[in-house]
Amino acid sequence: MPDNLTKLLSDAVEAPHRLPCAAAMAAHEKGVLFEYAGASEPSGIDCNSIFWLASMSKAVTATAALQLVERGVLTLDTPAGDWVPELAAPVILEGFGDNGPILRPARQAITLRDLLAHTSGHGYAFGSDALGRYVKQAGLPPRSSGTRASYNLPLLFEPGSDWHYGIGVDWAGAVIEAASGQPLDTYLEEHVLAPLGMADTGFTLDTAQAARRAPMSRRDEDGRLEPMTMLAPTTRPEFVSGGGGLYGTPRDFLCFLRMLAGGGVFEGRRILAPESVQTMQQNQIGNYRGGWITSAQPRITRDFDLLPGMAQKWGLGFAINPERSAEGRSAASVGWAGLANSYYWIDRARASCGLFMTQILPFADPEALALFRRFETTINTRLDGCADS
Repeated sequence: MPDNLTKLLSDAVEAPHRLPCAAAMAAHEKGVLFEYAGASEPSGIDCNSIFWLASMSKAVTATAALQLVERGVLTLDTPAGDWVPELAAPVILEGFGDNGPILRPARQAITLRDLLAHTSGHGYAFGSDALGRYVKQAGLPPRSSGTRASYNLPLLFEPGSDWHYGIGVDWAGAVIEAASGQPLDTYLEEHVLAPLGMADTGFTLDTAQAARRAPMSRRDEDGRLEPMTMLAPTTRPEFVSGGGGLYGTPRDFLCFLRMLAGGGVFEGRRILAPESVQTMQQNQIGNYRGGWITSAQPRITRDFDLLPGMAQKWGLGFAINPERSAEGRSAASVGWAGLANSYYWIDRARASCGLFMTQILPFADPEALALFRRFETTINTRLDGCADS
């Protein structure tokens, strides 16, 4: 398996305009099964290179929230407005009139569960034409500004009445700050990242870390990859994005995945109680469908369905596949992704996990998705073969 997988991955980064770089790792309860990293640039990368994790951050922030639930500081049904003033009187965007956006007060309170499960009514401008129009008409700064005001978006629906992928986990980070009395980055460092040995994961990069960043590219309409520059975040933003602001290495993030695959423990260090891990991986959205994005800004993301043809659910931090996937992922497993085309899974039945990471925009890149799915299929087939032998 390793030789075949290595060739599969190296062929992809060496061929013109397929992938600028790729890192792939997999593990089970006995340790790391496979790792690879490569780039089309001569300098190359390895599994200690720095990648923008983007929405892979969401599960890390959800882990912090569950820690505070364990301690009795929060409950999942805590009204978020009790902790964060901006969430105390949410408004719903009903449309647009001659005088601008039409807003009405929400009838339901937003809970911490809503924020983590994407049932709060929050969205992203890249996934909603209405929110994109609102941002322009309201003159909001872009989220890349790192300002708190850039997250002050109206809701798309009543809290708890639907599922829509959005900035709810960013606001969950603000709840964590208020409830813990610590900035989110400080809390995560002390209670999640440092205990897991994730020394290269954070919201800002020092000079040495910035020099280890994997190259970022954009794929144009003709399928060609062009280098793009994303400035390294060297100073802390006003509003730390718990939903998408983390940078880190594949090796670091695999430690996090192994902790969740291991029921909350990694190398003898308990991060979460088993009951909390189970709650994170249980359906939190009832009959609604999760795990999809409809693009409103094609330069940022294509339409995306993590597991096409399956009515996926959502837990607290990631999508849930209720059935066995085409890649052989066991039923009731979880996984998700990051905007720069990084993807991961945690297979509960096999106590295994894996990740595939590259750095391309727009999201849902066909080459990256195809390679991720072939990688996961190969890993799951190998694990099944070991179990049968």
